[in-house]
Amino acid sequence: MFQDLNINKYLLNAIEDLGFEKPTPIQAEAFPVIKSGKDVIGISQTGTGKTMAYMMPILNDLKFSSQVNPRVLVLVPTRELVAQVLENIEEYSKYITLRAVGVYGGTNINTQAQSVMQGCDIVVGTPGRLYDLTLNNSLSLKAIKKLVIDEVDVMLDLGFRFQLTNIFELLPVKRQNIMFSATMTEDVEELIADFFEETHKIAIAISGTPLENIQQVCYPVWNFYTKVNLLAHLLRNKKEYTKVLIFIDSKAKADRLHSNLDEVHYIKSGVVHSNKSQNYRFKSIEDFDSGRSRVLIATDVMARGLDLDQITHVICFDTPEYPENYMHRIGRTGRAEHEGKSILLYTEKEKRYKDDIEELMKITIEEIPFPEEEVEINHKLTPEERPKVKELNTRVKRTVGGASSHERSEKNSKTPMGGSYRRKLAEKYKKPKTRGDKNQNKKKR
Repeated sequence: MFQDLNINKYLLNAIEDLGFEKPTPIQAEAFPVIKSGKDVIGISQTGTGKTMAYMMPILNDLKFSSQVNPRVLVLVPTRELVAQVLENIEEYSKYITLRAVGVYGGTNINTQAQSVMQGCDIVVGTPGRLYDLTLNNSLSLKAIKKLVIDEVDVMLDLGFRFQLTNIFELLPVKRQNIMFSATMTEDVEELIADFFEETHKIAIAISGTPLENIQQVCYPVWNFYTKVNLLAHLLRNKKEYTKVLIFIDSKAKADRLHSNLDEVHYIKSGVVHSNKSQNYRFKSIEDFDSGRSRVLIATDVMARGLDLDQITHVICFDTPEYPENYMHRIGRTGRAEHEGKSILLYTEKEKRYKDDIEELMKITIEEIPFPEEEVEINHKLTPEERPKVKELNTRVKRTVGGASSHERSEKNSKTPMGGSYRRKLAEKYKKPKTRGDKNQNKKKR
């Protein structure tokens, strides 16, 4: 029970309002360690309550202050995760006087600068925008006591190591470092070795351990447009597929899938990826979370930035090349001990990726035969699926003596002799002379 973790009554009241009865394993193990002030790296699957695991002990000891500079810094990889963490902080601090500000790219930096300059206790941000605010002196990190890096592995995958390194240099040396991740990659280990000492590791579920409350199935499918037909066939069952999150590996494919579902199969859906505007992305997520839209299409970068309630199905429209990404995708369903379902669509080319996923999880995903009688096989290929045609080298090499060559005229075929002056000198002195030779005009005596 949460009471066993020695949490103050204000947080306990907020937890009770949220309907949580007992902490998850990562929360139960992380709370006392973080509360002790030790540096922590927590490894736990997506959907196991990592945000509460690090934020509750921080809020428990955060006393009221009117100072301008923040005392807690939380770094996350995406703007959606910034919004999610801010929402969580607001829920947890319902009975606490607290100031939290979020900063991220894609919006007016001056507005965010004014917010942080007015003073805050906690700043939550993406590394790029946060570093920009420190460079223009809108934000000072000199009072930071606790640094949290959420989704460390994604942060490094997205290329934020340079910004993280610069931010570390601006932080006080004496601080508590708290890191959480779903996977322990070589990049994460290298970051810890380079910048942190005596980090306490908490590993609740290793990467590749499937959540037991997620039912996994897969379908063999021929190509993209046949996948669209199968997906539309499944989504027509509105009674079962009430809240469906679809993951796809590129922005172009996401837009193509979105337009096909809408224009060909008349199924409304939202789509979120980095090329969409901030307002469009937030509205798509809000519509999906509130139930106004039951289908949301997202690229992998969103897999680690969404905390949406009661997703009934996660559909992997394509099979991710890296099996860890599959784990992050399906972790969006079956959260908070609810039942969830995941569906993987794979082509013959993607079968080896499916095999890698099964090897990582040490299980075999149940395969369902393709329903040929109910779903049309579409033989149309996307640009990515079409065979690559090698272009022929049409450049013609010029060869000497070919059909277009001709013999030199008699005049042009003579060997150059160097001019009459040189020939006369050569005849007189029996060797070539240059005009500047001082001995050339001497006469024989």
